Amino acid sequence: MSSAFRQDEHKRKDLKKLYNSIALRMIFLADVIAMILPFLFIARFYYEDRIYDTYNFRGNWLVILLFIVIYLLAASAYQVFQIQILRIQEVVYSQALALAVTDFVMFILIWLINLEFPNILPMLLVYALQMCLAVLWAYLAHKWYFVRFKPAKTMVIYDMRKGEVDKLLKRDGLEIRFDVVSIRHISEFEGKNIKSMFKGIETVFLSGVHSHDRNQILKFCTEYDITTYVIPRIGDVILSGAQRIYMINLPMMKVSRYNPAHEYRFFKRVIDVVFSCIIIGVTSPLMLVVAILIKRTDGGSVFYKQTRITMHGRRFQILKFRSMRPDAEKNGAQLSSGHDDVRVTKIGRFIRRFRIDELPQFLNVIKGDMSIVGPRPERPEIARIYENKLPEFALRLQVRAGITGYAQVYGKYNTSPYDKLLLDLMYISKPNLGGDLRIMLATLKTVFLRESTDGIGDTTLNTEDISDINEFFRKEPELEEDD
Repeated sequence: MSSAFRQDEHKRKDLKKLYNSIALRMIFLADVIAMILPFLFIARFYYEDRIYDTYNFRGNWLVILLFIVIYLLAASAYQVFQIQILRIQEVVYSQALALAVTDFVMFILIWLINLEFPNILPMLLVYALQMCLAVLWAYLAHKWYFVRFKPAKTMVIYDMRKGEVDKLLKRDGLEIRFDVVSIRHISEFEGKNIKSMFKGIETVFLSGVHSHDRNQILKFCTEYDITTYVIPRIGDVILSGAQRIYMINLPMMKVSRYNPAHEYRFFKRVIDVVFSCIIIGVTSPLMLVVAILIKRTDGGSVFYKQTRITMHGRRFQILKFRSMRPDAEKNGAQLSSGHDDVRVTKIGRFIRRFRIDELPQFLNVIKGDMSIVGPRPERPEIARIYENKLPEFALRLQVRAGITGYAQVYGKYNTSPYDKLLLDLMYISKPNLGGDLRIMLATLKTVFLRESTDGIGDTTLNTEDISDINEFFRKEPELEEDD
C-alpha cells in the first residue's frame, strides 16, 4: 500500500469518524432538550409565579444552564449516553437515576428561593413526563445507533486468560455490537504475516497477552486504525497511574506508592465526615425501624461486628445491621453462600437486597476506619488466603477501605477476585475527588441490581469453610505472575 493511498485512507476514516461523532452528539443533545423542556414549563408557569421576588430573564438562562450541568454530570456518572454498550432497559434505568438526581437538586434550589416549601406534585409530574420521553429516546437512539453502526468485524486474541474470552462471547447483546469472526491464541501469530491475518478486522480484544506480544499487536492496530480493547494485567493498571515527566533528555513515567496531594486527602476526609453525618441523619428513622424489626425477629443483637483490615493492614471492627441468625458462625467464620444462604433471616434478606445492612458503616467512616469510597474491607484470615495466591492483593491496603468503590459499582457477582483486584487498583492508581463523587453517584445504580457485587471482601461462593477459597482459585489456573 503506497504512502499516498494510506494517507487518503486515514483522511477518509477521520472524516467518517467526525461525521459519526457529530451525529452522536446531536442524538445526545436531543435527549438533553427533551429532559429540560418539561422542567422549564413547570418552572416558568407554576413555580416562578409563587416566588416572592422572581428572577429576571438572565436568571432563566442560569436555571437552564444549571439544569444542563447537573444533568450531564449525573448522566455521565450513570453512563446514560453509552448506548453502544448498554441495553435499552439499562439506558432507561440510568436515565431514571440521572433525572431523579437532577430534579431533586433543582427542587431544592426552588425551595431555597421560595418563601415556603413548594408543592412537590408538579415536580413529580415533570419526572413522570421526563421518564416517558426518556423511554422513547432510549428506544429510538438505540435503534438508530445499530442501524447506522453495523457490528464491527472482531478478532479476539488471548494468551493466559481464555476464561475472559468465554465471558466476552456470552455477554448478552454482544452480537449486535461485535461480529466475532476470529478467535486466536497469541502463538498463532509467530512467524506469520500479521497484516494478512487482520484483513477486514475492525476491532480487536486482547485478553491476558504478555507485554511484548501485546505491544506488537497494539502498534500494528494503531497504524492501521483498528480499535483495540485490552483486558489489563496488574502491571498495566499500576502503570496507568504513572506521572509523565521529562528528565535527562528522556521521556519517563514515574511510578510510586499511593501518595496523593495533601489537598485531596483533606477534602476527601471532609466529604467523608460531612456526607456520613447527613446520611445518618436522613436515614435515622429507617435505621430505627430496621433495628426494631431485627430485635423482634429473634431477640438477638441488632448490630453485627466483625474484624476487618483497612489501610496498612490495620484491624478494626466493622459495624453492620445483623442479617443472619445469632448462631450463624457458631462453627467459625464462614463465607456467605449468596441469596440462598439458609442462615439469613427474612428481614436480613430485605436489608441485604437494598444494602440497608451497610448503613451503620457510616459510623466507621466518621471514626476514621473507613472512607466512603475505597476497596471493600476484607477479613484478615481470608486476606491471607488471597495473598498466598495473589501477592498483589496487599496493594489494596494502600488506602482506607471503603463502603463503595470501583469493584462494587462496576463488578458483578461472577466477577473473579483477580478482576475485582484490577478494579480496586484502577481506583487507587488515579485518586481524584471527581472520581470519588462519580462512584458515590453510581453506587445508587447498584442498589436495585441483584447482579451487582460487594467487592472482593464479600465474594459469593458456595462454600462452608473459608479455606475452600483455594478451590475457587484452582478453577482459574490462568492467573500467573504479571510480566
